[in-house]
Amino acid sequence: MSPPVPNLESFPPLRDWQRRAMVTYLRRRSEDFMAVATPGAGKTTFALRIAAEMLADGTCDAVTVVCPTEHLKTQWSLAAARVGIQLDPKFRNSDVHSSRDFHGAVLTYAQVGMAPAVHKRRTLSRRTFVILDEIHHAGDSRTWGDGVKDAFEPAERRLLLTGTPFRSDENPIPFVSYERGQDGIQRSKADSVYGYADALKDRVVRPVLFMAYSGETRWRTNAGDELAARLGEPMTKDLIAQAWRTALDHRGDWMPQVMRAADARLSKIRDHGMPDAGGLVIASDQQSARAYAKLLHELTGEPATVVLSDDEGASGRIAEFAASQKRWMVAVRMVSEGVDIPRLAVGVYATSASTPLYFAQAIGRFVRSRVPGETATVFLPSVPHLLGLASEMEAQRNHVLGAPKEKDGLDDELLERAQKSEDAIGELDKMFEALSATAELDQVIYEGTSFGTGARTGTAEEADYLGLPGLLTPDQVTTLLNKRQADQMAAHKRRLAEQPKDEEPARPEPVVPMSAGERRNSLRRQLNTLVAAHHHRTNLPHGKIHAELRRICGGPPSAQATIEQLEERIATIQTF
Repeated sequence: MSPPVPNLESFPPLRDWQRRAMVTYLRRRSEDFMAVATPGAGKTTFALRIAAEMLADGTCDAVTVVCPTEHLKTQWSLAAARVGIQLDPKFRNSDVHSSRDFHGAVLTYAQVGMAPAVHKRRTLSRRTFVILDEIHHAGDSRTWGDGVKDAFEPAERRLLLTGTPFRSDENPIPFVSYERGQDGIQRSKADSVYGYADALKDRVVRPVLFMAYSGETRWRTNAGDELAARLGEPMTKDLIAQAWRTALDHRGDWMPQVMRAADARLSKIRDHGMPDAGGLVIASDQQSARAYAKLLHELTGEPATVVLSDDEGASGRIAEFAASQKRWMVAVRMVSEGVDIPRLAVGVYATSASTPLYFAQAIGRFVRSRVPGETATVFLPSVPHLLGLASEMEAQRNHVLGAPKEKDGLDDELLERAQKSEDAIGELDKMFEALSATAELDQVIYEGTSFGTGARTGTAEEADYLGLPGLLTPDQVTTLLNKRQADQMAAHKRRLAEQPKDEEPARPEPVVPMSAGERRNSLRRQLNTLVAAHHHRTNLPHGKIHAELRRICGGPPSAQATIEQLEERIATIQTF
């Protein structure tokens, strides 16, 4: 006996973007439809409503969902059951056919890649509606992509979902349409797009503040040489990668200091509007994850939930954490994508992964909004590449085929190596030894704009930024950040004015040349002051003013801009 057709009247009300996308889908009735929506916007609800429509009008008899991880299989089946669609999360390839107790099954991409013939037979046996969640994973390997294409080509309908429709490679994604632009490059084409900027405007997602921490790092190379560098200052890509790794070493002071700041931010949010707010540390490898959990236990007095791999126990730990009041979770890659823990409000990006895809997926864990005014805060190293990604949170990207590639020199492969079963102390660890690292608040990034003039950890200036209220509208975030920056600059001027002056004329102090980092900070402050003044004259948002300066002058966001680029923008805005 097949389960009853879901009752469309029982569905929760759809958001505006979901309703528009559903109307477009039902009007077209095409075999393939790709919906791009920012994490937290409600892709699951949208997809299940379309599935219910297909079952209710007889277009399809069965539903198959394909997702990236075992944990998400359970999450999908529970969400579907709440609206009357019964999906089997325990289906195994050896079962061959789905039980008639279910409308269909939930699978992983790896599962389909292992036995595409099994799923092709299932698809042919009943008119099937296929939901391909985070479809970019179908390009992870030729086996997965070919398997998905072979298994689901006979499907009646295919709905493609993604929050990040781009990849770091050029593997074509099955069932995705590509259009060739005037530059000869092929880009993916979506049928419905609802980006982070749109969702932020509609108050569907939270505004995200990025608190970037710099600091001094020292390490010893395998040749015995000791090197020192400051995060955030211009240097070669190799030095950036090594300084970054040194900062993330749990034996230094950088991670404890940043975690202490992140926990203080979490306490502030819990005390003001989000009593169940939780934090997540995203680690590079299992050894680091365990060490970070130990640091958090020492810092807070409460054990942190540790999720190390995509196994049965991990799903239970994630579900338990999501439903609890616990403060912190530490994970490697398990919760980088798709996992729904709406109470996550504070994150520490303590991984060496640097691709736009991974960064967007990780930040997506913190943007899911429950009530108006909730904000999210992510702490990250002051690495130019990450600062650029943080500044471009609202940018909409497509998957590109045939574009020239340039290695960014940042160590994404470290993450892959760390998740293998090999011993954590491998060849990469023997290349150098981390000696020490200290942390300082470098800047706060919001809507592509950099705020703050730097502050040592544990100071009142740092506390001013950590103490921002937990419930704020996007406009209030900008207003308060401008006020914090103005207060910080005014306090600096007062300290200079209060310094005792000798009765005798002081000898002129020798001019000490500023370092590149100090020069960049000074120029950023000057640029932000000019942007704020232009905002008061014109009432244009700060983000739009910065965007116009980038359009005129070129170059990356101000958080990542060079000294020359900042100087050019200052000269340009002075002509406005």
